[in-house]
Amino acid sequence: MNELYHLLLRTERERNLYEQARELAARFHERAAWHDEYGEFPFANFRDLKQAGFLSLTVPKQYGGEEISLYEFLLVQETIAQGDGATALSLGWHLGILLSLAVTKKWPEPVFARICREVVEKQVLLNSAHSEKATGSPARGGKPETTAEFRNGRWVISGRKTFASLAPALDYFIISATIEATGEIGNFLVPKTASGLTIEKTWNTLGMRATRSDDILLDNVEVEEEALVEIIGTPKAGQPAQGWLLHIPACYLGIAIAARNEAIRFAKAYQPNSLPHPIAEVPEVQRKIAQMDIQLMNARHFMYAIADQWDRYPEKRAEMKEELAAVKYTATNTAVNVVDLAMRIVGGQSLFADNPLQRYYRDVRAGLHNPPADDITVSIVAKRALQ
Repeated sequence: MNELYHLLLRTERERNLYEQARELAARFHERAAWHDEYGEFPFANFRDLKQAGFLSLTVPKQYGGEEISLYEFLLVQETIAQGDGATALSLGWHLGILLSLAVTKKWPEPVFARICREVVEKQVLLNSAHSEKATGSPARGGKPETTAEFRNGRWVISGRKTFASLAPALDYFIISATIEATGEIGNFLVPKTASGLTIEKTWNTLGMRATRSDDILLDNVEVEEEALVEIIGTPKAGQPAQGWLLHIPACYLGIAIAARNEAIRFAKAYQPNSLPHPIAEVPEVQRKIAQMDIQLMNARHFMYAIADQWDRYPEKRAEMKEELAAVKYTATNTAVNVVDLAMRIVGGQSLFADNPLQRYYRDVRAGLHNPPADDITVSIVAKRALQ
């Protein structure tokens, strides 16, 4: 079976990263069904990732990390997702934040340096917690109802966050809150050990169950003055577009590849007694296999080409917002289509709980709700065309 990477592995380093990720993905695949069924975070997978040094892949070299490119990041994401989509998506949030901070330099340098060294030396995990029930997706501009008040030289934060992926495994939460004195929105770096921070297990979902994107409750959580790491303002012209968010489409394309591979394996092995050969030789099955591969070619080559542009031409990053959004739009919808085709090839067997295709079917649906949403992408692409 062609593994679909013959044109994408361009250097020895890319091949080595791919092979490492592939080995990890094979282990994760063996555990994925259990984590999905019971909705448990894949701690064993993250122990393996830590041992392999994957948590520091996007940390700058000056702080001891690997400083991989966006292209390499996507290779890792897509490959790991073939073993377990929830593990890949969770890892992607952590690695993507580190890459974004390295590029934008939005945090005070001493704070970023400290966190990077902790990631390298202690393998700490961090993720943002911005969503709230009242505001919906942060991408739509809702103002946090979580508040921060400066009292006696410390910040006091109160509120509730939703969709906090990796919640039970995180060492640091990046909490967005409205500063009461000014009305500004700030990002606060809050350690999991902070008094008043608790996790409520609310994550009982159709797909991506093992991300454990639970609610975070903050009840008068006190943190140091330095915990305010960023004031979120109106985006300025010339700021780089968020290339690091391509970890999202990479993850869902990886799940789609896993579904494609499962369907091909089945088609080559399954021979009903009505046929003198496996169903892989049936023209209609071959047509569906070709449809899967052609759709994957379109989405994957688009994604990797844009990632390569983002890596090669930093001066063009400010102009890439629409292309990056279009990659996510194309990839996540392609993933849904490919998994559907794979299930049509396998037929009723794909509906059984012990068949991985039913998990892939549920997991790729989540991609439609990760940022940016399809309607936002359509709107910004149309607006640029009509300028």
